[in-house]
Amino acid sequence: MVDVLEQLGYEVEFRAAQTCCAQPAFNSGLHDHARPVAAHFLDVFSDAETIIVPSGSCTSMIKHHYAELFANDPHNLARVDSIVPRVWEFSQFLLNSADLDKLSPRFPHKVTYHDSCHALRELNLKDAPRLLLKRVQGLELVEMEAAEECCGFGGTFSVKFAEISSAMARTKVDSILKTGASHVVSLDSSCLMQLRGALSRGGHSIETVHLAEVLASRK
Repeated sequence: MVDVLEQLGYEVEFRAAQTCCAQPAFNSGLHDHARPVAAHFLDVFSDAETIIVPSGSCTSMIKHHYAELFANDPHNLARVDSIVPRVWEFSQFLLNSADLDKLSPRFPHKVTYHDSCHALRELNLKDAPRLLLKRVQGLELVEMEAAEECCGFGGTFSVKFAEISSAMARTKVDSILKTGASHVVSLDSSCLMQLRGALSRGGHSIETVHLAEVLASRK
C-alpha cells in the first residue's frame, strides 16, 4: 500500500505506536476493553491529515462504531467526529482522491475477487476494487458465483463456531475453483488468511493477495 501511495506522489508516514482498531473486543461485546484501544487509535492519529486503511473491517469499525463506543464520553466523541472524515479505506481513497494515471501495475494472471463483509455491507464497496483491478495490465478478472458470501472468518466467530466457519470457507473455495483463477484478491487480510488456510488444507495452489499487492506489482 505504501509503494502504491508513494508512486502516486503521496508522502506516507507509518506511526509505530499504532495498534489494533478495537474491533475484536467490540464484536465480542467487551466494550469496556475496546474503549481504551480505540482511544489509543485517536491519540496516535488525531493530528493526521489523511488516514489510509488497508482493511474494510478496520475502516468500518472506526467510521461506524467508534461513535457508539464513546456515546457517553463527550471528549472522545468529539475526537471521533473530527477524525472520521479523514479515514479512508485504501481502494475508496484511490478512486476518490488519486491520479490513477500515475500508476501502471502489471499482473498477468486470472484472478477472482472476494467481497469482504464489512467492506461490502458497511462501506458499500463493491465497484471500487473491481474498477481498480480492471486498470491492471494483463489481469483477467473472473467473477465467482459466491463473491458476496462470507468466507466464514468473522473474527472470533471462526474460533467460537469453528465447524460452521470451516464449512463456509469450503463453500467459498468451491466457488473459487470453478472460476479457474490462479489468484484470489480481497481488501482484508483476515479474509485472505481464512481463504489461504482453506485452500491450503484442500491441497490447492491458488494464491491469495491483497488488492494493494496487485496494484504494486510489476510482474
